[in-house]
Amino acid sequence: MKKKTKQAGPAAWLRENKWTCAVLAAALVLLIVGRLLAAPARVEAGQPEERADYESAVVEQVLSDSTEKDPAADNGYRGEQLLLVTVKSGDYQGQQMQVYNYVGPLYGGPLHAGDRATILISSYSDGTVNATVYEFDRLIPLAIVVALFIAAAVIVGGRTGAKSLVALAVTLVCLFGVLLPALMKGANTLLMTFIVCAYVAVVSLTIVGGVQKKSVCAMLGAVAGTALALLFGLLAQALTRVDGLRIEDVEPLLQLRQTGTPIGLRGLLVGGIIISALGAVMDVTMGIASSLAEVHAANPQLSRSGMNIGRDMVGTMTNTLILAFLGSGFTLILYLYSLGLSFRQLMSSAYVSMEVVSGIASSVGVILSIPLTALITAAVFTREKQQS
Repeated sequence: MKKKTKQAGPAAWLRENKWTCAVLAAALVLLIVGRLLAAPARVEAGQPEERADYESAVVEQVLSDSTEKDPAADNGYRGEQLLLVTVKSGDYQGQQMQVYNYVGPLYGGPLHAGDRATILISSYSDGTVNATVYEFDRLIPLAIVVALFIAAAVIVGGRTGAKSLVALAVTLVCLFGVLLPALMKGANTLLMTFIVCAYVAVVSLTIVGGVQKKSVCAMLGAVAGTALALLFGLLAQALTRVDGLRIEDVEPLLQLRQTGTPIGLRGLLVGGIIISALGAVMDVTMGIASSLAEVHAANPQLSRSGMNIGRDMVGTMTNTLILAFLGSGFTLILYLYSLGLSFRQLMSSAYVSMEVVSGIASSVGVILSIPLTALITAAVFTREKQQS
């Protein structure tokens, strides 16, 4: 007669993971409170006399097409199309409209029958309705890309990959649901960004690793590393005399501030550094804490082992961060190179200074989080070994 294996039920799982559940429950409460505090106040608005709606449409027929390739623009298309489309969403769903599609090398693109497009429908007080093509409708292609990413993470990573996707979802909710609305309401840019990033680090590492000694050590190291990236960013910002007001795309935000939106602009440079460093810092600290948790029984010199492991990570991770910043501004870097600027002129430009400050400050946060995490993990596990 075969013995029935006793399977752990929900009660046993809860007992085993009670601290993880408690931390995540508290984090959920904090997230809800943060969202309520950061949520913008509702403004009752009457029906506008003029409306602009972006809706999905399908191209039924190309009525006329004057687009052609322009060799001077690397064979980008120029011209315009007159299209017959069927609206697939909004108040005009099911209706057919004739719309113009204006195409240039830097905007738009030729459309064909069967393509989906996002159209701009402008409604005026006299009853006139005008529609033009805004862009190719990328919602479905983007959904496919995201689905492939999720599938790859789950297939390769299994349960851990699924947990990482949950952690990513929490990160996005925190950034778009709490941080950005709070900044628009006038919250201190640096303080709010650091609090949200510390929250993300704690919750993400709890979701992926649970509340264990190694994950707690990684949390402490990640928060400390992020704080050091913030401090070094402030120092580098002061030395180079650049701040958020010198960021290339800050002008629309400055106009918002001038019209009454109390957003803090000067802290945006260092705030971006903190967010950029966070992922790499969590990666490094969790890697070191996990490695030391595995070797602590055989090697009493945990802090030295942690430093040896961390040194291998520094080279690739620092390179990754610097290349990420350079890649994000690659087009402008190519343009600056084409101007043939002198070295001094290039180094004195605000753009280069900001990229250097961003890349190096993020890297410093990662580098300094290594000894901090090694020391914290060594202290925790060495104390445990002495007590046992």
